[in-house]
Amino acid sequence: MVELINCVVPEHPEEYHDVFVYLEHKNGKLTRGSLEMLGKAEELAHKLNEKAVGVAIGKNLKEIAAEAESYGCDLFLGAEVTDFSGFSSVAYTEFITSFVEQYKPNIFLISGSREGRDLVSRIAIRSRTGVAADCVELDVDVPNRLLIAWRPSFGDKTIDQILCKRHRPQMITSRPGSYKMPEKVKNHKCEVTIKKVKMAKYAGEHRTVEFKQKERLDLTSAKIIVSGGLGLGKPSGFKLVKDLADSLGGQVGASRPVVDLGWIPYEHQVGQTGQTVRPKLYVAAGISGKIQHIVGMKASETIISINTDPNAPIVKFSDYFINADVSKALPKLTEEIRKLKAGTPASSPG
Repeated sequence: MVELINCVVPEHPEEYHDVFVYLEHKNGKLTRGSLEMLGKAEELAHKLNEKAVGVAIGKNLKEIAAEAESYGCDLFLGAEVTDFSGFSSVAYTEFITSFVEQYKPNIFLISGSREGRDLVSRIAIRSRTGVAADCVELDVDVPNRLLIAWRPSFGDKTIDQILCKRHRPQMITSRPGSYKMPEKVKNHKCEVTIKKVKMAKYAGEHRTVEFKQKERLDLTSAKIIVSGGLGLGKPSGFKLVKDLADSLGGQVGASRPVVDLGWIPYEHQVGQTGQTVRPKLYVAAGISGKIQHIVGMKASETIISINTDPNAPIVKFSDYFINADVSKALPKLTEEIRKLKAGTPASSPG
């Protein structure tokens, strides 16, 4: 029989302070999702007049601490693994929870990566608190020291505001790409505390036979994205999308319906259930713009939508709207861009 564990209201909530962020790192560098969350932690901590505290597990943590310091981290807590490398959710949960119990954070931010999603529920259960997942915006109620989180709900048709008024820490996850990358802070000083730990005690027998890095399309770092939707009419319509993306030096994205139909692999999906992006230029070709897709790309600097329906929801989020059939508009745009790159005068309108 599975025992149910209830959340517990702390007797002295005033003892909980500071904004924690889990610092996931790969190949000796902080991940984009961790840097985004560190930027948010610094922003919220500044409003609360508290510290932004980074928590990291693994090897070579002095280098990770130095990078975190350059992005505004005030206190770095590390668990330096001495026996073997590799992620273990059981061991990592034990190490992070020990920091939570010792330092009592008021807020804890975790990037919604695969690793972050694995850890956050375990940490929350051990800490007897709750989690607001996939949040798209964060702020704080300063007088009450409450985290205000917004996330899509009801099939991504509404945006709800979530408060955790009684339990601590207040925990959330956000998908990588949800926020701007923070800028580096000059002459910032960070207090560093690193303890030595062994994973085998918690992880049991562990042997890595082989580790292969899977190639994955990372749209979160793309500066230009051209996305296609049902308006393309058929799977072959993505050739037109790719041609335009290639001419612009960008990447190919897609809406969920065409991914569900198998027109293009999931790794290209933009939206709440795909990747959250914020490129300098986002071109939406034949995409109506349901809230699930809008949440994933609305932070783009410039949005161009191409659609036969001037009343499509995506139009009101667009900086520029081209009222045309994508099968005709995309080849024309690609041709004109190639002309401009070649130094050939562009065609006159009409």
